[in-house]
Amino acid sequence: QVQLVESGGGLVQPGGSLRLSCAASGFTGSISTMSWYRQAPGKERELVAKSLSIGERANYADFVKGRFTISRDSAKNTVYLQMNSLKPEDTAVYYCYAVSYGYAYWGQGTQVTVSS
Repeated sequence: QVQLVESGGGLVQPGGSLRLSCAASGFTGSISTMSWYRQAPGKERELVAKSLSIGERANYADFVKGRFTISRDSAKNTVYLQMNSLKPEDTAVYYCYAVSYGYAYWGQGTQVTVSS
């Protein structure tokens, strides 16, 4: 059974940092794309960062450029999102997303709350 399990969310003060992890399991083939999305209350889900393949340049939404970094560990089938200089507007549920052989999968999400 394919699973994407996120962890690392929580409550942090403005200017703080968090590191999200997403562990993929149950995939029988390679994962071409691993990404992070987020959804704030009352808003649509939006792309935060995308990692196409190991070694390829990642893509970031303009609102996180210079603050967030996506990375992948192919041996562990895990993708990370290092979030620095967090702002209250970064508050959202963060979702892991993976594509393997044309099929897309979502994690259950992890809550990130930025508040003083």
